[in-house]
Amino acid sequence: MAIAVGIVFLGAVLFSAKAVLVKLSLPLGIEAVPLLTLRMLFALPCYAVVLIFVEVNRVRAKASLDAKLPTSNASGFGDWVSVIGLGVVGYYLASYFDFWGLEHISASLERVILYCYPTLVLIISATFLGRRIRLSQVVAISLCYLGILIAVGYGPATESNANSVLGIVLVFLSALTYAIFLVGSGELIPRMGVWRFTCWAMLTSTFCIVVHYSVTYPFTNLFEYPRQVYIYAAVMAIFSTVLPSFLISEGIKRIGASNAAIIGGIGPVSTIVLASIFLGETFTLPQILGTLLVIAGVVYISVKGKADDSV
Repeated sequence: MAIAVGIVFLGAVLFSAKAVLVKLSLPLGIEAVPLLTLRMLFALPCYAVVLIFVEVNRVRAKASLDAKLPTSNASGFGDWVSVIGLGVVGYYLASYFDFWGLEHISASLERVILYCYPTLVLIISATFLGRRIRLSQVVAISLCYLGILIAVGYGPATESNANSVLGIVLVFLSALTYAIFLVGSGELIPRMGVWRFTCWAMLTSTFCIVVHYSVTYPFTNLFEYPRQVYIYAAVMAIFSTVLPSFLISEGIKRIGASNAAIIGGIGPVSTIVLASIFLGETFTLPQILGTLLVIAGVVYISVKGKADDSV
């Protein structure tokens, strides 16, 4: 359990670094959708190479007389429809709603709303999959949310439009779509495998993002930004996209979507810490307290939590 918690923890921290890289990139003259497009285009070769490697190994295993492919890795038509749908929902729509919502509300408010997704994962799992919500999960998520609210509530000053209804709805939709992705991935990963599922989901989302960009921007504009933009986008692609996507998927395989979502509560707090280091934002005493509470929730679920019934 401890190793699985560490995997998800690291993945959540790496994912959270994306916000800092975005803040470093935007002042250089690039907007959210082009930056999101560059991020996924830089990540594309990594997923393509891994997918080719995985599929070649599967073909070899299938052709070998001595190897018997587990039935859990056999994917039917329904699985392919599901993985494409989850790629659209989880990594395209969730990212797009989040970026759009940030145009209308402050980053602090966005973090509070976005990280309600662990609760949504538990509710969706209980409602549609009949999963029991354990006491350990309730305690852990309560500690995490308390820590998040304290940490983000004493962050930097917020914009005047922090209470915009549109922004709140958009970020909530981002949290909801990501929660749906986590629940769905928890069902598909055991059948498709971590590497295979992640690659196909991310390739699907990359296709959607590129189409979105092509419809809304001239494609040639992607090659006209300062060099630093491409450096930040490449770092974001490797360390805040490719690596954490595999880590989170592996964590879901080991401990289930619900527990992985709770541990992911470290994300907004780690964003605050990274912002204080790289962006010079103030890291206050209440934020330290909030960080400790979130860590306490993560440690509690790692000690008391058990894997989901399906894992």
